[in-house]
Amino acid sequence: MRKTFLGLCLLILMSCNFNQEKEHDIDKEEHSIERAEDSYDPEAKLQELGLELSTPSAPVANYVNAVRTGNLIFLAGKGPRKADGENITGKLGSDLSLEQGYEAARLTGVNQLSVLKAELGNLNKVKRIVKVKGMVNAIPEFKDHPKVINGYSDLMVAVFGDRGKHARAAIGMGSLPSNIAVEIDMVVEVFED
Repeated sequence: MRKTFLGLCLLILMSCNFNQEKEHDIDKEEHSIERAEDSYDPEAKLQELGLELSTPSAPVANYVNAVRTGNLIFLAGKGPRKADGENITGKLGSDLSLEQGYEAARLTGVNQLSVLKAELGNLNKVKRIVKVKGMVNAIPEFKDHPKVINGYSDLMVAVFGDRGKHARAAIGMGSLPSNIAVEIDMVVEVFED
């Protein structure tokens, strides 16, 4: 009985130590991102990439482009609206190629960055891109939804570096509003004011 009790105590201690090491590793990862602060400048990265942000389009129904709660900003879904106001439309797998879908997702990312900048005033306030949900207008046989949404994800990493890496869903839809090729929303963590 005593050996069983001692074995159980040892197991609990080892488990506690493992959890502390795991928490320490998470803290180290967060601190390594924080330490990169000196070189973190999404605004400069946008210029380097030759990207110009525009005035965000107004919501088309009874919602807002962004809602902030605490240090999180939830961005409403946006699509691939071009500078001339027209959207990239069509279904992946019939009307649009994978490459066209990737570009539509990338353009949607630029549009979301425009919303984010309008909300924050400066993209350097972004601490991390947390979650992205990408919806792809596709025929039932299309299976490369993640490759389409990579256009968006690759842009977030290009602009924000490691802070742009996020959790993600990439799903196919039977249709999207106005037949747009993609619609994407995201959740962003910002630094405390």
